[in-house]
Amino acid sequence: MSRAIVFDLDGTLVDSAADIHAAVTQMLTEFGKPPLTLARVTSFIGNGIPNLVRLVMRDSSIPEADENLAITRMMAYYAAHPADLSQPYPGVTDCLTRLQEAGIRLGVCTNKFRAPALQILEALDLMQYFDIVVGGDTLPVRKPDPAPLHHAFETLGGTSRMYVGDSEVDAETAQRTGIDFALFTQGYRKTPVDQLVTACSFDAFPHLPAIADRVMTVKAGSV
Repeated sequence: MSRAIVFDLDGTLVDSAADIHAAVTQMLTEFGKPPLTLARVTSFIGNGIPNLVRLVMRDSSIPEADENLAITRMMAYYAAHPADLSQPYPGVTDCLTRLQEAGIRLGVCTNKFRAPALQILEALDLMQYFDIVVGGDTLPVRKPDPAPLHHAFETLGGTSRMYVGDSEVDAETAQRTGIDFALFTQGYRKTPVDQLVTACSFDAFPHLPAIADRVMTVKAGSV
């Protein structure tokens, strides 16, 4: 049995909200607007930076005509500071090591643009674990469209597959792709766990290898 697991990035592997908040704050400052709270900005994470910027603009009464300028200003700051405050969630590195040593091929599928995603993975010494990184700009569409996740798994192969994420977008993407979904419950999700379609859920990364082994073995046995 060959196995592959693809992970979301923000709110799943990495707690990146503080760096995103800092970039949003800088952008708002340049527009002469007061900062939003970390919790408010975190609630906008999940559908990529352009969507996040649109939500921030709406919250801060910035005219729609300034959208391209706002995205450019935020991305300029974020590109220079992608991982100043971000950290992998506890246990992520050990979990990835265990999965890799078990022969499982690993990838990332995120709505973050691919360039800053690679910067973060490199800065946090996580890139070594992944055979593919699919960003929000890798294809013409992004999650929850199933194409990015299909693309990741087509590269990784594997007869038994799982997607790991933290959000409503991730759950919908997995469902539309026909892939088992493992929900990390400590990320940026807004919906109660029992309202999402999942194969399993976990609240700490040390638990994931055993859970993945059980779910993926059962799945392979039913094929």
